[in-house]
Amino acid sequence: MPEQVINWKSDKDSCSFTIKNMADLSLKIIERVPSSKIVMTSGDDTPIKFTLECEIKQDKENQSSGKIIINAELNMMMEMLAKTPLQNFVNMLSDKLKELGDKL
Repeated sequence: MPEQVINWKSDKDSCSFTIKNMADLSLKIIERVPSSKIVMTSGDDTPIKFTLECEIKQDKENQSSGKIIINAELNMMMEMLAKTPLQNFVNMLSDKLKELGDKL
């Protein structure tokens, strides 16, 4: 975990954590398609309501590509505040997925 992520808790269907100097966030899985897609939504206690989709596509044998899509309904003021932290979150997820893939 990046140093700015603290208080990580998780189980099979959800996780919660704090981003230092930002907010407490929680996610819960609302859709699973084995080996190809996971859709999560922000928890009830999360200040920003969003969905996060992780899609995986097998390109060749032993090679896959992935896409992370975040959808959030934000007014202009919230967008200015939340855009960078949400982008950083997606970038961190992407980096971690790449690290995992490189280890396989």
